[in-house]
Amino acid sequence: MKFAQNPIPYQGLLKALTVAFLVLASVMPPTVLANESEKTTLNSTTTLQTILNSSHRSEQNRLRDKYRHPAQTLEFFGLRPNVTVVELWPGNGWYTEILAPFLAPKGQLIVTNLASASKPALAFQEKLAANPEIFGKVKVAQINPPNELTLAPDNSVDIVVTFRNIHNWVKAGYAEQVYAAAYKALKPGGILGVEEHRALAGTSLEESIKTGYMSEDGVIAAVEKAGFKLVGKSEINANPKDTKDYPGGVWTLPPTLSQGQKDRQRFLNIGESDRMTLKFVKPK
Repeated sequence: MKFAQNPIPYQGLLKALTVAFLVLASVMPPTVLANESEKTTLNSTTTLQTILNSSHRSEQNRLRDKYRHPAQTLEFFGLRPNVTVVELWPGNGWYTEILAPFLAPKGQLIVTNLASASKPALAFQEKLAANPEIFGKVKVAQINPPNELTLAPDNSVDIVVTFRNIHNWVKAGYAEQVYAAAYKALKPGGILGVEEHRALAGTSLEESIKTGYMSEDGVIAAVEKAGFKLVGKSEINANPKDTKDYPGGVWTLPPTLSQGQKDRQRFLNIGESDRMTLKFVKPK
């Protein structure tokens, strides 16, 4: 076997191979190089779509995106990477899983949690503590409504959001106090974003409390009474299949499916509830 007359020295060969690898790497997809396409990395370029596809969200939670339209809803509310957001009554953290990694690099997420040692409150706190990579920068505002409802320092928050909570506040009798606390925490020009189960026109307050479906006009009037001004409506979360006449109220539909196996497929075919999506501003 004949060798080249002027073989490349070892160091030269190593340098040539390194350059070739770097050139190849620059044109290869990141998923081939890192094999971490589903991992959420908290950096300034993390997008909502990246977070929605991330493996830190369970398959069950991802399946609900088709009903909840989280990216479109948050964009409608004006979410940006560098804002401070308060999420009211986050439940089991479905939206927290999206907001926390999006805001971590440049913004701030504050979530409320009941000061009582109730099972849901403890479970939510444990959820945050169990995944510091996702939730490590989240601040928790401990509340005890209706009297202890400080969300953040006055005039310090850009956006307050609530998802399907108003019917519970109305039933508990402290919806006005929650609206007042949100108004106090928001900066002038700040946004209150509301998503709520929507009742048929003419539904009484008593029926709304029973079924979980709230009057859109009634919600708007109550929030504006607190000082806010309605600046936008969206049909992002509308569901025309929802007839709103079930024996178990809104909880008849997914995800609760309170009727068990009775007419289960029918309710699955309807999907989650018809919802109003409203955007209010705290006037400057």
